[in-house]
Amino acid sequence: MSRPAVIIHLPVACLLGQEHIAPYFHKLRDGLAERQIRVEIEALDRAGLAERIDGDTDFHIVSYGTLRHPRVLNTASAYIAPFWYLDPQGVRVHSSIGAQDFDPSTIDPEAAGSFFKALRRRRVGERVSRYPQAGNAQAFPKGAIAVFLQRAEADATAHVPRAAMIRALLARHDTSPILIKPHPRDDSAETLALLADAARDPRVRITNANIHDILGAARVTVTINSAVGLESLMHRVPIVLCGPADFHHSAATVTDAFDLDAGLAKARLWPWHYDAYLYWFLKLNCVNAGDPKMIDDVLSRIAATGYDVDALLPGMQRA
Repeated sequence: MSRPAVIIHLPVACLLGQEHIAPYFHKLRDGLAERQIRVEIEALDRAGLAERIDGDTDFHIVSYGTLRHPRVLNTASAYIAPFWYLDPQGVRVHSSIGAQDFDPSTIDPEAAGSFFKALRRRRVGERVSRYPQAGNAQAFPKGAIAVFLQRAEADATAHVPRAAMIRALLARHDTSPILIKPHPRDDSAETLALLADAARDPRVRITNANIHDILGAARVTVTINSAVGLESLMHRVPIVLCGPADFHHSAATVTDAFDLDAGLAKARLWPWHYDAYLYWFLKLNCVNAGDPKMIDDVLSRIAATGYDVDALLPGMQRA
């Protein structure tokens, strides 16, 4: 019987060269192979995946997966580079992180503080985000409400869809400026109409400015469940979520448009633990693709599923 392998399931478009393969996957494949672990790359067939896995003894890593199986970990970018999910339940809103309890008293404040400073230095200091950002700096009035939109498909799972979210904000008796940034890959007619309608309010400014310029002026961020939420924490700007998210522990979540005002009040007054939370979410619950010890972390996470990692190694012994 041949030694089991680690099977990495990637979308067909990646294997055909039609989509970019993140360097993380190359590091994962090469790092495991350096440990003399057999690694195979397969085209991802979501429909037949569970049946495919039941037919072998290999361990499987699934790109953007939501499959729960004793020999599966699901992987995807964890909002902020170079961190990745490697999760037994799924990624993003489906990840196991959302169901965990976050207790800031268990986090080493010195380690969290150092991590937070390094993260800010790299992301905020270099003015970078998940998507390309405007290079020129723009000034905004301080104390703004920053609204970051996602594409229309986010409405399907939102507690408060985009249009209702914006209407609820505009209905408030609050003179604060409202900065609305559309998703950088969304120029749909539906979104353009939504923005044009919102722009009739004199408090509203539609902008494609660098996210860090917007957050630098904001007193609170409102979004459905965008990655901007974690970036907002880097600026120590509290978040109001209008949809489910696995980083809900460090945000005020509203489930009805009528609750938005209360959500904004809670976001501003609650004693959020920004340093500790980012350390807990990214450092302790995700894999750092920039860490030289990434493969050790990957093997530990495979072992945590109950799978016999030694079976992957030559001679049935850990390297």
